[in-house]
Amino acid sequence: MMTIKDLHDQNLILFKAITGSRAYGLDTATSDTDIKGVFYLPKNVFYGLSYIAQINNDSHDEVYYELGRFVELLSKNNPGAMELLASASASILINHPLMANFQFKKLLNMGLIDSFVQYAMQQVKKAKGLNKKINNPHVGARKSLLDFAYIMSSGKSYPVESWLQDHKLKSHFCGLIKLNHCKNVFALYYDKNEQGLYRGIMAKADSHEVALSSIAKGEETLALLFVNHEAYSSYCKDFKAYKEWEKKRNVIRYAGTVAHGQGYDAKNMMHTIRLMEVARDLLLKGELILKRPNREALLEIKSGRWTYDELCRKVEVIQCEIDELYFESSFPKSVDTTYLEKSLLQIRESLYQ
Repeated sequence: MMTIKDLHDQNLILFKAITGSRAYGLDTATSDTDIKGVFYLPKNVFYGLSYIAQINNDSHDEVYYELGRFVELLSKNNPGAMELLASASASILINHPLMANFQFKKLLNMGLIDSFVQYAMQQVKKAKGLNKKINNPHVGARKSLLDFAYIMSSGKSYPVESWLQDHKLKSHFCGLIKLNHCKNVFALYYDKNEQGLYRGIMAKADSHEVALSSIAKGEETLALLFVNHEAYSSYCKDFKAYKEWEKKRNVIRYAGTVAHGQGYDAKNMMHTIRLMEVARDLLLKGELILKRPNREALLEIKSGRWTYDELCRKVEVIQCEIDELYFESSFPKSVDTTYLEKSLLQIRESLYQ
């Protein structure tokens, strides 16, 4: 397996640039340095069976795309690949003359605008997702199926555990049978002598299904039990996702989110606004302006100065501006894949001649 060191040692890097917050002019004292680049494979590896599309370090803050993979990303209007190609000269660390075959101006198209806007909307969803996690944390042990079971009586429903407690009954002396034609509804019986005739409501505390019992004919139904399986399933998925997020979350970034008190990921929302402004500037000026002229305003967003709703309204305003410019633009509808393929072939031929 090739490493980043191999790329440098074998002089295989065609392009290398500083990306991320430092390229956007949004870096602070705690910002990492992100690097992306383009490399090509040695001829025998490229023509062999061991094609490598990407090489990165463990933290993924340094990533290199193989030439063909890079062109594939450009053909899909990938925002990250387009930003890399549009890197400012001050951010470029390595630039092979062959990379001049890719002229950013020739890749401008309406699909690129769509990609930036769609990516911005993904950041909104991420910020909203964190908002939900912060305001609806899953603390303590996972709830059981019993927490989603209800007794139906006299036109009302009651949580089964509180109902049992009010009636001085114990769940493990209950018996259930399934009712035909009634989804998730069960007839509930009770062992009056509490001798263990029935299997109880649940066989185990962590069961995902209720326990069914054999009920003798003539036994009187005590109540009807409804189990909200859909709500329980949704809760379990949310609980699992929350715990996985809790393990993987960036502790420093999360602490900052909690500190500003707005209840959303401010960094994601900063990038949402940045991406929307980049898309607008592409339509206005025909160029991808990576280093943002409004650094302080964007960093204010990152600091949590604005509420989530205020930022969403700002996104809507920029979206309206983009919509107006969109229909006035003379950009082609889609990226020129013929140009990209021709450029790729020219570079490959030069490298492998």
